Amino acid sequence: MKDLILDSALKQVAAIRSGTISAAELLEMYLERVRRLNPKLNAVVHIDAQSARTRAAQADEALANNRSWGPLHGLPITVKDTFEVAGMPCTSGSPRLKAHVPSRNADVVQSLVDAGAVIFGKTNVPLFGGDFQSYNDVYGQSNNPWDTGKTPGGSSGGAAAAVAAGLSGIEIGSDIAGSIRIPAHFCGIYGHKPSYGIVPLRGHIPPMPGIFTGEYVLGIDLLVAGPMARSIDDISLAMDLLVAPELPEKRAWQITLPPPRQTPLADLRIAVWLDDKACPVDAGIGDLLSQTIDRLAAAGANIADAHPEIDLAANQELFLGFLAAVIGAGSPDKYFNKWMEEAAGLAPDDRSYKACHLRGATQLHKRWVENNALRQIFRQQWADFFTRYDVLVCPAAPVTALHHDHGYMYDRHFPVNGIPRPYMDLSAWAGLAGMAYLPATVAPMGLCPGGMPAGIQIIGPYLEDRTTIFMAKHLEKITGGFTPPAGF
Repeated sequence: MKDLILDSALKQVAAIRSGTISAAELLEMYLERVRRLNPKLNAVVHIDAQSARTRAAQADEALANNRSWGPLHGLPITVKDTFEVAGMPCTSGSPRLKAHVPSRNADVVQSLVDAGAVIFGKTNVPLFGGDFQSYNDVYGQSNNPWDTGKTPGGSSGGAAAAVAAGLSGIEIGSDIAGSIRIPAHFCGIYGHKPSYGIVPLRGHIPPMPGIFTGEYVLGIDLLVAGPMARSIDDISLAMDLLVAPELPEKRAWQITLPPPRQTPLADLRIAVWLDDKACPVDAGIGDLLSQTIDRLAAAGANIADAHPEIDLAANQELFLGFLAAVIGAGSPDKYFNKWMEEAAGLAPDDRSYKACHLRGATQLHKRWVENNALRQIFRQQWADFFTRYDVLVCPAAPVTALHHDHGYMYDRHFPVNGIPRPYMDLSAWAGLAGMAYLPATVAPMGLCPGGMPAGIQIIGPYLEDRTTIFMAKHLEKITGGFTPPAGF
């Protein structure tokens, strides 16, 4: 029973159904682990044990009467603190929202509740989800279960740490610049960024609560919601539950994702892009990537060193322009006006990340439309590429989990093979799928020489999420999948 807590959500639900353990007993196991292990992680930042115990008892009563709530019947879970859960605080890391207690669930949360999940807590994030580390002035800093001196990532950092440490059965993250994939990579779990537009976002913060109180949502460019788990089968199940149109479109639309391409491994056409001078990959990750590809080849995979005719540096600049436009549109006037002044003073040849942010956040609509036209060209290049290949395998990030650094973002750096690189390089490999609206799954590969986990990113064709997930299933058989951190 002790090992069950670190097993997959599917196996935990199966144990509840078989009577091996009750939903109430499993919930108490999770609550005990949170009490014992969370203080050194600060991953779970709010708990409502009373409501969870009531629902777990109801789950057990339903089973006793031969009634099933769904595929997550009785599973205890936490929810990232950018998603609203009825009756629980939802701060998105902002002191301004400490008193915000929503009366309804975010749509993705409701999907999990409808499937039988028991929500008992919330997990930590950076302020408004805007960092690759998870800390804020409401709940403080979250730590990585593999090394508490390092970050679990962001913005779904508390979620990733909770899943890796066995403090939650499954999690739902959100991803605009790698916020699912980078924490999954840092913490050694699975994470999936869906194709853009296939998972509802009503009830996510940002935007601020109360802007759209009805069925409509503010469509935020690049932003998606997706699952994080200890098993790729859990990812697949969660996607079955989460994929749906936004509420108004449900009147006429439904989303049916195509099956995976070429299910036998030998029939998959796998392209690999393992390094690039625009965003070099640390040798420890590079070696692990190469070893993983070699093991795939030994298992019969059809592998080619290839990628779309897209320059990584150009993609990063375009991607960050779109990201900055989202940030600029949601910023208070005092910040936006300041950025306007700073952007006007930039030298024409300044291509720094800060300059990219200032230009992107304050760009004219005319420029955004021009850049969006270029994005469509990039998307078509990807579509053409996926007529020749089924997936592209590449790094999730250039380094393993970083030491905590709360300094000004554009002053932060991290070493790659001993050479300092700017902090925003963390988004370069994630931005390939993000900018083009593509699905991407991160799967654990194992440990780098320093003992930290690393993930591999699998990018697939638009709306073919099942192909990247199935590729991760092949990898799970080769790498062994999730490994619990020492001490957890």
